[in-house]
Amino acid sequence: MNADYHVHTEFSDDSDYLMEQVVQDAIAMGLDEICFTDHVDYGVKNDWDDVENIRYRKGIPGEPENLPITNVNYPLYFENYQKVKKLYGDKISLKLGLEFGIQAHTIEQYEKLFAKYPFDFIILSIHEIEDKEFWTQEFQKNRTQQEYNGRYYEELLYMVRHYHNYSVLGHMDLITRYDKAGKYPFEKLRPIITEILKYVIADGKGIEINTSSHRYGLKDITPSRDILKLYRKLGGRIVTIGSDSHKPEHLGAYIDEAKKELKMLGFNEFCTFEKMMPVYHEI
Repeated sequence: MNADYHVHTEFSDDSDYLMEQVVQDAIAMGLDEICFTDHVDYGVKNDWDDVENIRYRKGIPGEPENLPITNVNYPLYFENYQKVKKLYGDKISLKLGLEFGIQAHTIEQYEKLFAKYPFDFIILSIHEIEDKEFWTQEFQKNRTQQEYNGRYYEELLYMVRHYHNYSVLGHMDLITRYDKAGKYPFEKLRPIITEILKYVIADGKGIEINTSSHRYGLKDITPSRDILKLYRKLGGRIVTIGSDSHKPEHLGAYIDEAKKELKMLGFNEFCTFEKMMPVYHEI
């Protein structure tokens, strides 16, 4: 089974990769299954139909001058998903998901959204805290490395305690990608990460290996091998593999390498999902 379980399309505001082209490319490269997981980030983005409050970003070369910063156009997303599934469903398995960039104060919005559509899979990610994003360094500003790492995992712990309509934690140690101070010692974080993983396992949820660590040039995989070892030691079994693709060159990248990493760490299976339930596949 070759599956990519973190795939973005033109319905994410940071991608222009057309959904149908994604499917055609996935078939061409021999993928058996993909799950669409476009971005929803309440708090820092408004919905596509909230025209009075939509913010814009300046386009980079080749893009329009101003681009709207919005969440997924849900009705059109679902319509396009049904269309490509009808057109290509005999050639590849297609699953419906979203990536929830959730924060403590946005839980209610995600509960309402989850109830509207028949999702197969939801990634719970922490992309921003207190409406401050990591990639801009706004969240890290005026905090020590210890403070922003600790605060990140405090938010993640709160989320797994209070929000349950998800499948896996996305790029669980994302803060490391944007940590300009370098690698923060795992041992200092082990207690809170252990607590998070215990909640995840008890709740029947999982974590993902996000292969974008390769294209970001990180020295470790995402999440780290330390986190994956701890997850397995605690009894965790549910692991998905996703490229976090936004462009054709990202799709399906390093999936086989991730399977090898899992095998070396003692895992014998990885998962896909159907109707929010894990399906296990031997590595």
